[in-house]
Amino acid sequence: MAPRVSTRARTLPASPIRKLAPLAEEALQRGIKVHSLNIGQPDIETPIEIRSRLDGLSCPVIAYSASCGELAYLDTLIRYYRRIGIELGAGEIIATTGASEAILFTLLACADPGDEVIVVEPFYTNYKAFACMAGLRLVPVPADARRGFHLPPREVWEAAITPRTRLVILCNPNNPTGAVYTPQELAMVADFVASHDLFLLSDEVYRELVYDGRQTISALALPRMEERVIVADSLSKRYSACGLRLGCLVTRNPTIYDAALRMAQARLSAPALAQLGAVGIDDLGEAYAAGLARTYQRRRDVLYEKLSRVPGVEVSRPEGAFYLIATLPVDDADEFAAWMLGEFEYRGATVMLAPAADFHVTPGAGRNQVRLAFVLNEHDLTEAVDVLAEALAVYAGGVEARGSALARG
Repeated sequence: MAPRVSTRARTLPASPIRKLAPLAEEALQRGIKVHSLNIGQPDIETPIEIRSRLDGLSCPVIAYSASCGELAYLDTLIRYYRRIGIELGAGEIIATTGASEAILFTLLACADPGDEVIVVEPFYTNYKAFACMAGLRLVPVPADARRGFHLPPREVWEAAITPRTRLVILCNPNNPTGAVYTPQELAMVADFVASHDLFLLSDEVYRELVYDGRQTISALALPRMEERVIVADSLSKRYSACGLRLGCLVTRNPTIYDAALRMAQARLSAPALAQLGAVGIDDLGEAYAAGLARTYQRRRDVLYEKLSRVPGVEVSRPEGAFYLIATLPVDDADEFAAWMLGEFEYRGATVMLAPAADFHVTPGAGRNQVRLAFVLNEHDLTEAVDVLAEALAVYAGGVEARGSALARG
């Protein structure tokens, strides 16, 4: 008999974003086109300003970088934050392997095993995995779809507090809902955090992706929060460079910085080549971010308007990021998503979805919902919704209709 593995190993959840990947691969092997709306992987080219720096690589040895990050990369980040009105020093930024490592470092630095973290639900599903790794419990404050998934009132937050609460996670603009929180909402959260002597982890990966004239406020700009705020940031979405696996942790709290730096030293360094390429963002003009937001706003409009016309589908218009939560006329979105990949095709195509139950910790919540990412071009998004609409119609017809559709395929 093999030794027993850890509780962490047994309970760490599978990613709902990736767990259907084997079914998608099988569909591709059958010659079916798969529209991947499950994951935030844009189809937009990574800027040449980043790619060209890697093309000209001439160093004879690809060595470890500094644990806190290469000076050229940190300086680039300081200039980036200055452009958005945030003044930082090199001793307030740590290069991380994506925002994921920044989030994990923050949880490990701010809380002990058994402590609690308040999170707005639905939330980026990997928070659940990071909390499990750190031995923490996520306590949800639910956002209402009827209010565009904006923050619940203060009394809901107060009800979530226990003696073990250590920090709040806020994702703004929000993944998976697309909500962009107002200055009044952020002020409420800041006051709540300060009143209960908590930390605030602000996930700001989608900062530039806001629509219809909206603007975001970084938690770093919130007054009297200097010692409490930790920001997790990333190049992945802003520059369509997910594969660089490069981000940063930003904090003005020297104790948190020191703890995170020691964790960074333990893992040695963030990817050196990625940091070399990232310096290329200095060469991007101010119009880059605005153009990117316009592109995603057009895609948002296509996806939202098409979905709104599908019978039985309920959806609210995202204000930022590049995701939305859709309520489907099915009992179990996991089963429906697996069926679409394993048994359904329409005009030679199917769609890969991210079931939303795993974006919650409340039992039963999100069971008939999916997260969709509008990361494909407008033509492919249109085709994907046509396929989804046909799949929902067939699925509603029961076993006989599904069998007939499979035979036609």
